[in-house]
Amino acid sequence: MQGSVADREVEPREARRYVEQETSQHRPDDEAVLLATRSGRYEPQEFRVDLERIRFSSYFGRLSDVTQVMPQSGVGPVMHNRLTHSLKVSAVARVIAAQLAGRVARHEAFARGERAEDDAVGAIVARLGGCDTIVAQAAAHAHDLGHPPFGHLGERVLDRVARERLGLQEGFEGNAQSFRILTQLDTLGRDFPGLNLTAATRAATLKYPWTRAAWVGVTGSDLPVWERPRGVGADPAGGAEKFSAYSLDAPEMEDALAAFPGIAQGSQTIECAVMDLADDIAYAVHDLDDFTRAGMLQQSAVMGELRAWLSGSATLAAVPEQELLADWRDPGHALELLWRRLEHKDGWIADRDAFAAAVERVAEEVGESLLAIPYDGGIDSERAVSGFTRRWIDHLRTSIVVEERPNVRSGYVRLDSGAWHEVMVLKFVHAHFVLERPELGQPQRGMARIVENLALGFDEWLADPYDSGRAPRRLLEWVEEATAASFALRATRPELLMGDTSDAGLRRQGRARAILDYVASLSDQQAFTTHRALSGGN
Repeated sequence: MQGSVADREVEPREARRYVEQETSQHRPDDEAVLLATRSGRYEPQEFRVDLERIRFSSYFGRLSDVTQVMPQSGVGPVMHNRLTHSLKVSAVARVIAAQLAGRVARHEAFARGERAEDDAVGAIVARLGGCDTIVAQAAAHAHDLGHPPFGHLGERVLDRVARERLGLQEGFEGNAQSFRILTQLDTLGRDFPGLNLTAATRAATLKYPWTRAAWVGVTGSDLPVWERPRGVGADPAGGAEKFSAYSLDAPEMEDALAAFPGIAQGSQTIECAVMDLADDIAYAVHDLDDFTRAGMLQQSAVMGELRAWLSGSATLAAVPEQELLADWRDPGHALELLWRRLEHKDGWIADRDAFAAAVERVAEEVGESLLAIPYDGGIDSERAVSGFTRRWIDHLRTSIVVEERPNVRSGYVRLDSGAWHEVMVLKFVHAHFVLERPELGQPQRGMARIVENLALGFDEWLADPYDSGRAPRRLLEWVEEATAASFALRATRPELLMGDTSDAGLRRQGRARAILDYVASLSDQQAFTTHRALSGGN
C-alpha cells in the first residue's frame, strides 16, 4: 500500500479516530494530525482527509475568481474559472481512476484464485503502486492552486519579472507554486507548514517531478528535445520550462516520491498521470462550452482552417516552414505548423494519417455539429453544447492506454493514438481561434501590467528602510521564512540553488520568492484592488 512520509508507526484505530474527528470538525489537534498523516501505515480514509483539507483551503476557494481561459462575463449560465475547471478535472479523474482500480481488483482476485484469468492492466497498475480514486480527485483539486491572478498570463509575467527584475533566476511556475502551497504556505491555522498530506497525494500533484535547475546546462547535443520529458525545452541556461518544485521545496518532493520505489525517476505516479490526463481532457472539451456560448468560435473560420488543411495536405506538406510562419493566418497554414511541431517533439506517437483523421472528426463534431446553429442562450442551444461535451468526455475517458515502460514524453496512463491526436486538434482550436484573437491583446496587456506592477511595487516597498515594516504582515513573515530556508539549503544542498548564492544574493532571492508567493495568492479582483491602492487610485 502507498505510504506516507514519516518514520513513526501508529495503530490503525488511532488513524480511524482522527479521520472521524477531521471529517466532522476539520480542525483536529496537532498531535492527531501528525499521528495520522505521518505514519508509515494508514488506511484509505486518510486520503479523504487529504481531499477535505484541500477543499477547505482558502487557496482552493480563491480559484473561483481566477481566470481559466476567458474572464468572467454575463454570457451563458457560467464562464469557467479555475475552480469550476478543477472540479471538472476531479470528476474526470475519478472516473478514469475508478476504471483502473477495478482492473487492479480483478488482478488481485486472480492472485487469490477467485478468477481464471489475470488482468494485465491491473497487474501493471498494482506493480506501480495502485490507483486510488480519492488520491486522483485530491490531486485534481490541487493541480491549479498555484495559478496567480489572470491564470497563465499572470504566470508568464511573474516568471519574466522574477528572472529579469527581482534577481530570482529560478523564476515562477504554477505547478511548483501549487506544490509549495500544499507543503509550505497553506496551514489551515495549524502550527506547522503545509497541509501535512500523505505522500500519495503530494506525489500525485507532481506533473513535472524535477526542479528548473535539474535541466540547466543540458544541451541539444546531450539530449535532443524529442528525448526530453514534456515541459523540458532546449534552454541550457534557463533550465526546465515546466517543473513541480522550487529548490526550497525539492527535499519535500524527493520525500514524497520516495514512497514509490517502483516509479521510474522523472516519471509521474499512476494517480498523477490520471490527473494530468483528466486535465487535458477537461481543458480540450469543457472550455469549448465557454467559447461557444460567448460566440467566439465562428463556424466559417473554424471550418475554413480545418477543411483547407484536409483538402491541401499534400501541397502544404511541401511548403517551407518560413513561408508557413510568414503567412500563418492563411487557411490551413497554422494547422500544418501544428502538425510539424507534433512530428518534431512527439514522433513516438505522431502519425500524419491519424492526425488527418483527427482533423476530420473535429471538423464534423465542432464545425458541422456544435457550431452549425449559432448559440442563442436557449434550452436547445444548451442541450447541443452539453451533448457535445458528454459525447467527447465519454469517448476520451474510454480511450485509455496503460504502459509499464512509457515513452519519456508520455506517462504510465495516456490516451491511445487516435484520441491523442484529437485532443491536440481540439487544443489547436482553442489557441488559434480564441487565445490569439487580436481584440484580446489590449485587456491582456493591461492585466500583465497589473501583475508586473504589483511584484515591482512590493519589492520597492520592502526595500524602503523607512516604511518596509508597514508592508502586509504575511508578506514580511514569508520574507523571513524564505530567506532562512535559502540559507539552510545552501548549507545542506547547495547544488539545488540557482543564481547568486552569496549572502546578499540569498537575501535577495528570499525576498523575491516571498513577493511571488504573495502576489500569486491574490485573486483577479484582489489584484485589481491591490494594484489600485498601491498606485494611488481611489
